[in-house]
Amino acid sequence: MTTPVLHLASASPRRQELLAQIGVRFVSRVAPIDETPLPGEAAAAYVERLALAKARAAQATLEQPAGAVVLGADTAVVLDGRILGKPRDRDEALATLAALSAREHEVLTAVALVDAQRHATRVVASRVRFRALERAEIEAYWDTGEPCDKAGSYGIQGLAAVFVSGLQGSYSAVVGLPLCETAELLASFGIRCWGTDVVPGC
Repeated sequence: MTTPVLHLASASPRRQELLAQIGVRFVSRVAPIDETPLPGEAAAAYVERLALAKARAAQATLEQPAGAVVLGADTAVVLDGRILGKPRDRDEALATLAALSAREHEVLTAVALVDAQRHATRVVASRVRFRALERAEIEAYWDTGEPCDKAGSYGIQGLAAVFVSGLQGSYSAVVGLPLCETAELLASFGIRCWGTDVVPGC
């Protein structure tokens, strides 16, 4: 049986690195979508909808969708029920990081797989706690350039790791792709990770 070709509907270097980490071969294929939240949309529903929309948008660009599987993912940082997206500017990033200081917040990551016949999604919730942050270090962190393209204005896998005093849930999901759940979904679509047919349940 021929293994399906996996297409990753994301330009995120972090998601690419995570897939490579578990030995999955893929082709990057990105198609733009509207990421505006719907009125009254819950954060979990939002990330699930976007992950699926990204996968379907990329699938629509395939010349031969038969035999192909497309993976989409989306991550949101949520504080007090409010979705904290990528910062529009310095002021928004500084305000976001100040709001996260000395508090726990939720990170939701959805992963979606689609092929010519079906689709499947998973949403993974994690809790991240920040230590108290000084204004000067928040400003210094912004000056590194790292927060610019990150949901919640920080990257746990980067310099902001020193802000994190606790984590409950999936580290890889906070980075951008829940590897345990992704491996399960990939196996159900006929794609193995690191050469094994056996994928433990998450």
